[in-house]
Amino acid sequence: MDLRPFIDSTYLKLPQEAGISVKADREAAASLVQEAVKTGFKAVVLRPKHVGLARRMVDESKSAVRVVSVVDFPRGTASIAKKLDEAKRLIQIGVDELDFVIDYKAYKAGHHDKVKEEVYQGTRICLNAGKTCKWIVEIAALSKSQIKNLTLVIRDVVVSNFGRNRAAQVFVKSSTGCYETPAGMPNGATLGGVAILVENSGPLGVKASGGIRSRKDAERYVELGVQRIGTSSAAAMLAREGIRGKEEAKEK
Repeated sequence: MDLRPFIDSTYLKLPQEAGISVKADREAAASLVQEAVKTGFKAVVLRPKHVGLARRMVDESKSAVRVVSVVDFPRGTASIAKKLDEAKRLIQIGVDELDFVIDYKAYKAGHHDKVKEEVYQGTRICLNAGKTCKWIVEIAALSKSQIKNLTLVIRDVVVSNFGRNRAAQVFVKSSTGCYETPAGMPNGATLGGVAILVENSGPLGVKASGGIRSRKDAERYVELGVQRIGTSSAAAMLAREGIRGKEEAKEK
């Protein structure tokens, strides 16, 4: 299986989290984009501060790699107005896709109208600008029934307001990879949790992310029905399987 069309190669660590300087952080972002262009991944996912750099590099290389950034990452608790302002700024500087962290805490607290409104407003801004959007539900913070019901809320808001055809540009995404779980429990994608997303999201797509580091695991998610895989181990994962970049493959 060629996994490259499914891969969103991801670098979302802050410099202090990675233990590196601001300069080294920028170099890491640039390296990720270079790898994605060479290897032919679907997208790169970066913090907002790196979007301009990624946009320039992708355009200069005439690559089809999509530039993705995150909104209200990783907590998702900002006001709708702040989320929309952040989304608008990112669209202006050249993102192709936006991954919003949904306010799953508000959903768990029963504030469903707030969640529905942010899904509607965020999706509207993206679709009107010709962009793809994804809604991160943070499955590690939810019960199975909450995963299902929140997925259905997102699906219903999108389909009822934008139609099934445009819904193809909207995804439900499993995780930020940053959620703190007790006793070392998984804090990212799990086969069981992602299966619930797949079963209840259609016609929206599904992105599995968080803790996916091996080719075997990635293939399992694709076989489950996801359209995108978010991973910070993309190049290493595929290199271990002997997959060459596009340019290198053409030379053979």
